[in-house]
Amino acid sequence: DPYGRAFETYETVRERVAEFVGSEADEIALTESTTDGINRIAGAIDWEPGDVVVRTDLEHAAGILPWKRLEREGVDVRVLETENGRVDREEYADAVPDARLVCFSAITWTHGTRLPVADLVEIADDAGAFTLVDAVQSPGQVPMDVSAWGADAVAAAGHKWVLGPWGAGFLYVDRDAATDLAPRAVGYRSVTDPNAPEIEYEAGAKRFEVGTTTPAAHVGLVEALDAIDAVGLDAIERRIAALTDRLKDGVPADRLLSPREFESGLVTIDVDDPEATVERLAERDVVVRSLPYPDAIRASVHAVSAEAEIDRLVDALAEEW
Repeated sequence: DPYGRAFETYETVRERVAEFVGSEADEIALTESTTDGINRIAGAIDWEPGDVVVRTDLEHAAGILPWKRLEREGVDVRVLETENGRVDREEYADAVPDARLVCFSAITWTHGTRLPVADLVEIADDAGAFTLVDAVQSPGQVPMDVSAWGADAVAAAGHKWVLGPWGAGFLYVDRDAATDLAPRAVGYRSVTDPNAPEIEYEAGAKRFEVGTTTPAAHVGLVEALDAIDAVGLDAIERRIAALTDRLKDGVPADRLLSPREFESGLVTIDVDDPEATVERLAERDVVVRSLPYPDAIRASVHAVSAEAEIDRLVDALAEEW
């Protein structure tokens, strides 16, 4: 029975992801990506004209475009400006009192900074706002505990630091928060009985799963999570810290846009022409990317990187200074 095996696999994956991120299994929905997860939340809220969404200016397109789409329906999107990849708590507190939803990243893709997730969630929660965290840069490089964060929802995926396959996203939704969410995309996996005269959503996060999908990507995700745990997140984090320190030692202080002290494996560097630098480094078999904001390049340093690769990057960047 292929359906029976598929559903058994879904549950196995759900339980494994929940164990990894610190939640209960019924609080995990299997998605395609972080973007997919954020959109599922955006589509499950009964928005009204004048509702306010607050996001930071540090967000990936995944945390920008769904809210931009809602502006067509009269939703006001308020962008919190930041400095050096940091959120000022007082300015944040001033921005959220009338918010319906607040969206921010656990680790910023722009600077590699770690935002104080639990503190920001608490401030938004006190204001009565729904809290949605983009955590795709967290799993696989730093420990994460969604229960400790206290957010209503956390979207992530396994194709970055977990080193898993594309298409293996996951969405945490707090069990109590889920009861007030009515997904617009509905299928037989979303409801308790697809043949019932009225829609009754599944309890918890499962209401965000829609129809038949291949379990393959999420099976790969489980294997990747097992590999991460076999090495140990503490060991991975120490290794990334040592390698990023090595890289930062070779970058002038006025060109380093990420924190000097370790926060993540993302290292953002100011160069005169980011696109040209990316192309020039690629010719030397060094892969970095340019960023739309800040106008810079970013290296992603994982535990599997080698010291020699870091040194090659530093040497290749020398002519930039």
